Amino acid sequence: MRRFEGKVALVTGGASGIGRATCLAFAREGAKVVVDDIQADAGEETVRLIRNAGGEAIFAKADVSKAPEVESLVEKAVDTYGRLDCAFNNAGVGEPLRRIHKTSEDNWDRVMATNLKGVYLCMKYELSVMLKQGKGTIVNTSSLAGIKGLSGQAAYVASKHGVLGLTKAAALEYATSGIRINAVCPGVINTPLIAPNMKERPQMEKVYVDMEPIGRLGQPEEIAAAVLWLCSEEASFVVGACFPVDGGVVAR
Repeated sequence: MRRFEGKVALVTGGASGIGRATCLAFAREGAKVVVDDIQADAGEETVRLIRNAGGEAIFAKADVSKAPEVESLVEKAVDTYGRLDCAFNNAGVGEPLRRIHKTSEDNWDRVMATNLKGVYLCMKYELSVMLKQGKGTIVNTSSLAGIKGLSGQAAYVASKHGVLGLTKAAALEYATSGIRINAVCPGVINTPLIAPNMKERPQMEKVYVDMEPIGRLGQPEEIAAAVLWLCSEEASFVVGACFPVDGGVVAR
């Protein structure tokens, strides 16, 4: 039997990269998938890919930095499928490589609003549903930048450190309520998130690869596999974990 047969999974940032790979993985394992993104066409494409493979999914457009939209997103998931078993709060934005004194306040606010406030808002409404059910799993996307400092990306690093703190606090609050909350910390993954930096500075691809002791960029499917494990019964004793999937970066 597939691990998520009969369950409902919500994935934010599901239009591309890690989000899309995780949507497809959940669907292959039997879950009904709610795909969220602000990019409607690409989000609908994720849904088409799932349906073409025989899975079940819907698309819901929501900006995770806006409470009314997140509330409506979770309501749509429950109205459509009757419950919410797994949530992967993955939507995030990057930033141009800039030193702090050259980073704008607008950039800081934009990154924090999506990467940190967005995770808080998603959990706020997801937890309300899961508490009524008496069970559920949540995985938040942090980063190796949530564990280590990176030069030139202060807002991103601060937001991802914040996700880990938020994850740990929430995990403790709901551990006795049947709800497990963890975070996945990807290394440098070959997704559209890093494409602008490589376009702006072509040498960055080598820099990114050199960061990884394993000697290559990670693939979205490798993060998806970790997320599904954290959401599965195989990880039933894993609570408040900051799970690196980073090719060995943190081990350095």
